[in-house]
Amino acid sequence: MDQNRISQLQSVFDEISHFITSDDDREQAGVWFARELMVALGYARWENFRVAIGRAVDSCKTQIINVDDHFRDLTKMVEIGEDIKKLERRVAAEEKQIEKASPKLPKNKKK
Repeated sequence: MDQNRISQLQSVFDEISHFITSDDDREQAGVWFARELMVALGYARWENFRVAIGRAVDSCKTQIINVDDHFRDLTKMVEIGEDIKKLERRVAAEEKQIEKASPKLPKNKKK
């Protein structure tokens, strides 16, 4: 893959990244929300992207990687006929609640 294409893809991922800060404000972890990541990766339907997420989870399990450290199992239901602006506001508010409720980053352990 050429360097120009890599830079373009990096820009896309940077634009949709979110950050969770540790309690002491010393560390940050970059995270992506699945519905935003889905679009960036070119999936047109949530159902198809969910299959890809399932494969990634299975891969973590196969490699004995703690799935909970990398994936959160959430679903957001959309009411039929709901106004899109109202839906966008609700999703943004729910995402903020998720960030606040998510486990904070562990403190650095010195060895």
